[in-house]
Formats: sequence, structure tokens, C-alpha cells
Amino acid sequence: MKKKYIFALSAVALIVVLNICLQRSFFRIDLTSEKRFSISENTKDLMRNLQSPILVNIYLDGDLNSGFLRLKNSLRELLDEFSVYAKDDITYAFINPSQATTEEERLKNYERLEQRGLSHTTIYERDSEGKMIQKMVFPWAEIVTQKDTFPVNLLKNIAGNSGAENLNISIENLEFELTDAIRILNSEQVQKIAFLEGHGELAEELVYDISSAFSRYFQVDRGILGSDASILNDYKAIIVAKPDSTFSEQEKYIIDQYIMNGGRVLWLIDGVKMSMQQLIEQGSSPAIALDVNLNDLLFRYGVRINGALVQDVQCVQMPFNVSASSASQYESVPWIFSPILLTSPQHPITRNLSQVKADFCSYIDFTGNNESQKASILLATSSASHIVQTPSMVDLDEMLTGFDEQYFNVSFVPVAVALEGSFSSGFQNRMLPQGIENAQPLRNRSVETKMVVVADGDIIKNEIVPTANGYQVLPVGFDRYSGMQFGNRDFILNALLYLTDDEGWINLRNRTFKLRMLNKKAVLEQKPLIKWTNLLLPIFILLILGTIYLSVRYFYFRK
Repeated sequence: MKKKYIFALSAVALIVVLNICLQRSFFRIDLTSEKRFSISENTKDLMRNLQSPILVNIYLDGDLNSGFLRLKNSLRELLDEFSVYAKDDITYAFINPSQATTEEERLKNYERLEQRGLSHTTIYERDSEGKMIQKMVFPWAEIVTQKDTFPVNLLKNIAGNSGAENLNISIENLEFELTDAIRILNSEQVQKIAFLEGHGELAEELVYDISSAFSRYFQVDRGILGSDASILNDYKAIIVAKPDSTFSEQEKYIIDQYIMNGGRVLWLIDGVKMSMQQLIEQGSSPAIALDVNLNDLLFRYGVRINGALVQDVQCVQMPFNVSASSASQYESVPWIFSPILLTSPQHPITRNLSQVKADFCSYIDFTGNNESQKASILLATSSASHIVQTPSMVDLDEMLTGFDEQYFNVSFVPVAVALEGSFSSGFQNRMLPQGIENAQPLRNRSVETKMVVVADGDIIKNEIVPTANGYQVLPVGFDRYSGMQFGNRDFILNALLYLTDDEGWINLRNRTFKLRMLNKKAVLEQKPLIKWTNLLLPIFILLILGTIYLSVRYFYFRK
């Protein structure tokens, strides 16, 4: 009996000692195969170094279906994980926008959220009697600090995906979306980016929408290069958006040495010059290869933008007058010069991104075999494409009559690529251009850096349409004929975040959670069995464990 008491006291003492030791150490174990409940080291450091307390208001509450309930629970679990590392600096609250005493009050709640840019999502469900029910859900969160309030869209709505797939993608992106907002609010130093001017690039109003998106992260400047070799030194990235005239050797040298010293560039270059207005007014337009004197630089960096046009069966619809008489008769026809580009599921820029709309785009070839450089295709055409070499004449009547299937004889043509690594200088073994000021010694090879090359300048362009009150700027990638919103805006924004990201935050977009779907037919057929099993099995297991425990205890102390 004495040995039994000594054993019991030793066990208690061991538990006390372990408890004291564990209080001084901290660890968490995630046993899921996908590390579903783990956050990145970058996120942990961000939480530990918050500048001020954060409140997260989440407008995803109330009578939700199973999919949105799963999104809500995943968000709660993630915020709880944030709180572990942020101590008491993160709190959150779930708010039900539909909670109101009267219908009028409920509509006012909805209106207030809409005015703040928190748009609703309409979902349709069937009740147990088969009646269709319509609900309004606001899948948004607001990150509130002493400095500002930042909205976060929790729902990714990708055309062509099922509701379950979009909700799963939304859960995969939660950590990136929340940390992205927190980093913006927590940032003390604003990086600078610049749109280059002076070569017929897109005017400020034609990139207004994407510039507004950039301004949440960066100071956005515009300007010409001139002859000062140090003019780009303070900029994290530059954007070359649809130039139509040539770059001088001085300007090329400034850009080249900016890249050699670690600068990042988003190139959006047309390979062909063509007038859409002339095509509509006259019925035909010449397509001529466009050379803005950047081909030699891009060739040394590893790519070539070809002076040809890409046509694709997967394209937007365009209304055209198909009447031969004076009375107009408009019909929507496939506009094969405006392909809907496929996005790469492997790269963080384009993963879980809607398809991107292009206009009169060219295609890209890779040049050389640089082992110190990594190249990734971001955007490509579909499996049924055709390449129109230049110079050629584009005839509208030919477009309207259509083509046979054999015409579309190429597949998955690259239109946008990402390059990272070390690049060779375009001015290696060349004389310094005359007139360069503040030039440093020529670098023949760059430090590790990145660039994104897109063979279409219109991907970044927003439309401006006249209204009764003036003009309206449409979102980038919005097709006003079909009313569809393509992924152009997210693509360009992700590309710039990728270029300026030195800490790997963009890689959070590559998180993958396997979607484990229930067999609805089996669930309906075996509903009574599943219900009673879930009800009785835990009780049965507890009874067995209790019986084993009491039996062991009885026989142990009986000795």
C-alpha cells in the first residue's frame, strides 16, 4: 500500500513540474495534413509587432448556409490563431446586418454597408419543402485601428466555379487577405512606384482605376526619364504601360541599370499597332508590327514580344451592325481579337484568379537558356488559337463570317510571363550613351530581381464612358457589353505586389486546402443511419471507456 501512495505522489509531482515548465515555453501542434490551422512565420512576426490594437468587425453572421458557416468558422479560427501571437492586440466581433426590429431598419443597415463599399452577395437556397429562398449576405470584414479602417472582401467569386469551390478558395486566401490589410494599416513607410511617360503611354485617366488600387499600398508617381541615371533610384518598381513611340538609348540605359541594381519592372507592351476605330469606321485596318526600341533589352532579359496578333475561340462577344441596308441591326458576335486568357494555377500572381480579358494582344517567346533565371507563364490563350503574322490587313467582314475549326491551329500561347533571378545587361560591351548624367560604373549583371512582361498594353486600361453627369471610369477588366468583370484588376495588382514583395507575403496565395465534398445522394439515402450513429456512437464509446476505467481501478486497488 505504501508503494501505491509513493507512485501516486510521484505522478502528481511530475504533472506539477511539467505544468511549470510548459508555462515558460510555448508551442502549438497542427496535426492536419494541409497545416490548415497553422500560420506563416511572417504572419507570426507581424502579430508580435503590431503598432496598435486592432478590432475586426465581421459582417458574416445570422442564418447562414453550411458553406458560409464554414467560412465564418474558418475566419474565427484564424483570428484566434492571430490572437495567440498578438496577445491582447486583436479582438473581433461578428455582426449580423439582417438583425433589426423592422424591415425598414434592416434595409437601412444594408444601405449603410453598401455606401461604405461593402457590396452584398445574393444566395438562393431551397427549404425542406422545395421552395426557393433568397438571402442577402455581406461577406466582408473591416479592420479598424486608431489610424484608419480597411475593408476586406472575404469571398472570392470566380466565374465557372461552383459555390463550394469559391468558398474553399476564399478560405485558402483568408490569411493573405487579412495580413495584407493589417500590413497596410501597420505600415510606417510608404514605398514609391512610377508610371513612365513620354512615349505615348496610357494617360492618367486611362489607368485611374488601377492607380487607385495601387495607392492603397504605394505612393504613385508619373514622369519622364530624361537623362539623369539616378532618377529611378527611389522607386521600388516602375510600370511601362502601352508605349507607342520609341525609347531613346539614354532612357533604355537608365531602365537597364535600374534593373541591374535590383529595380523591378512591369512591362505592358503591344507587339502590333492597329486602330480599332478605323476598323469599325472603314471596315478594315492594317496591322503593323510595333517596335518601341525595347526588343534588344527584353531579348537580353530572356523574352521576345512577337509582332503578331493572337486570335482565340475563347473570346468576348462584341455587338456589330450586320445589316446590309441603311437600317442598323446589331448582333453579338465572337470577337476573336479579344481573347479571354487562362490564368496559371501554379503562380501566386494568378492562382485562384478569374480569367483575364485582352485586346489585340501579341505573344511571348523565351530566349536563351539562363540557369540563373526562373521563368513562369502567367497568362495564355486557350487550346484553340490562331496567330496572325504582320504586316496584314484585318477585315471586319471576314471576322463576321467566321472561321472553320482548322483555322485555330495553335494552343496555349503565352501572353504574360514572370521572370526572376539575375539578368544580363542590355548594354554589356557597349558604349555609354551620350548625355547621361550621374552615371555609376556599368553593371553587366543584375542582383536578384524580378520583372513581369505582358504582350498587351490594354490589360491595364480602364474605359471611360459618358454619363448624364459627366464621365464614369469603369473598373479595369469590365466588359460593358456583357456586364462581366474579368480578373484584369486583380492580375495587375497581384503582379505589382509580387514585384515589390521581398518577404514572401504573396506566397500565402498558394495555400491549398483540399475540398472534401459530401456525397449528397448518399447523405439523403442514409440520413437516419447517419443521424442515429452520430447521436449514439459517442455515448457508446464513453460507456466502454468508463467501464474499462472502473474495472482497471477496481482490480488495481483490490491488490
